[in-house]
Amino acid sequence: MAEENAGSGERREYRMEELARRAGITVRTLRFYRERKLIPPPRREGRIAWYDDHHLARLRTITALLERGHTLNGIAELAEAFDHGRDVGELLGMDTPTEETPVRLTPEELADHFTGEVTPENLAAAMDLGYLGTDGEEIVHISRRLLDVSSALVREGIPLAEVLRAGREVRAHAEAMADLFAELILRHAPEDAVHRLRPLARSVVDAELSLAMDRRLRKQD
Repeated sequence: MAEENAGSGERREYRMEELARRAGITVRTLRFYRERKLIPPPRREGRIAWYDDHHLARLRTITALLERGHTLNGIAELAEAFDHGRDVGELLGMDTPTEETPVRLTPEELADHFTGEVTPENLAAAMDLGYLGTDGEEIVHISRRLLDVSSALVREGIPLAEVLRAGREVRAHAEAMADLFAELILRHAPEDAVHRLRPLARSVVDAELSLAMDRRLRKQD
């Protein structure tokens, strides 16, 4: 094993045999995964192939997803979507204050939140919508509240694809409401009042949505 220390961080590299042993698979299986492009190519040093902790994490994810019933073809498609996901820093805008709490998830944990619904199509849709970003081998959901609500809806039997489609529509309405309140506040209050009065805008939206649901339920009865 080759090890490189860089400041407080440590980068580990492994030969194929050690990587397979640490991942709990055979060298033959490792070669098969590499041929199927389920893991990134190793670093070459002459005739020697060096793998690192990124490869080890990916191999452990493959094993965990296989145990959850995913096929190798499905995992390959998930890996491709995952590798092309946007970086979480791009999604969150680190300089912009937010009231939402991001959630870091392994691919296995994401699969557990949405049992049977984490397909390449749904993963790509969630990333395109901006719900999910990547940070190394981790997936980051931009909002604990949205994650909890989405998984609750799926547990009630609503397909994740439909939840994401609804989320896209809600996003469009939310953007319009944010523009409305920001324009209203900026027209009549100091610029810094947008952040201070933000809770008031959210309360109006919550109340109006609650009243709208009341009206909808009365029609249904």
